[in-house]
Amino acid sequence: MPATGRSCRSRVALTLNRPTIHVGPRKRMDCTPHPSRSLASGFFVSKSLCLIYVKQDGYGTIRKKRYNPAIFFVAAPQRRKRMKIVEVKHPLVKHKLGLMREHDISTKRFRELASEVGSLLTYEATADLETEKVTIEGWNGPVEVEQIKGKKITVVPILRAGLGMMEGVLEHVPSARISVVGIYRNEETLEPVPYFQKLVSNIDERMALVVDPMLATGGSMIATIDLLKNAGCTSIKVLVLVAAPEGIAALEKAHPDVELYTASVDKGLNEHGYIIPGLGDAGDKIFGTK
Repeated sequence: MPATGRSCRSRVALTLNRPTIHVGPRKRMDCTPHPSRSLASGFFVSKSLCLIYVKQDGYGTIRKKRYNPAIFFVAAPQRRKRMKIVEVKHPLVKHKLGLMREHDISTKRFRELASEVGSLLTYEATADLETEKVTIEGWNGPVEVEQIKGKKITVVPILRAGLGMMEGVLEHVPSARISVVGIYRNEETLEPVPYFQKLVSNIDERMALVVDPMLATGGSMIATIDLLKNAGCTSIKVLVLVAAPEGIAALEKAHPDVELYTASVDKGLNEHGYIIPGLGDAGDKIFGTK
């Protein structure tokens, strides 16, 4: 293949640090530089021709060499799994969350809003549940309808603040079983301290909806998911009212396979580990102990 040919000219556009491997017609993947070449050189492979084209520099010619496809190997970089993060931007969610941020909100009002926003988050988190068609007896004879199938659900409130969202979640999944996990945060070290757990049977066959108003450092949520996975649960979704970027990053690093649903991703944490602007101490506001 001549170096001045059209296909060769199109391949000169390789970047020095990100060469391209040609693995088929109009199909490419990024790869690391070949260990036998310096960073000043680029290369790509045409498997259909069993040729390796090596670009010497930014302006040099392209040389082609034959290679043995049985022994030539280029390792593509492994892509880290990314956690699914959904920030629900529905107007009702924004409005209700805004009311919860008021400094003089009553315990009754805060508790009601926590349940309502929890209900709206559940609506979003269950949007991908599978359904199946069944025939039932309607008012005018048999009728085909759709019903939810697949894994059953367990709601997992993290004590104590998670109880404030549980009622709203159960509005949409009233037959769900309840699993309870008790974890508190050491206010000095900010580390989670588990003190209680009561999980439903056959949790490995259920989807877990873990609810907690705040995702701050992420320690309590990570510890809860650790407990669930150790018990065999493999399908986990997290529902929080507000989340800090620090907590999201920690959760994604520890459990990238879970899904996170939140009403707001706030600015971050202060020196005491509280979310800013956040909601204050959600547990105290829900239980009236502030």
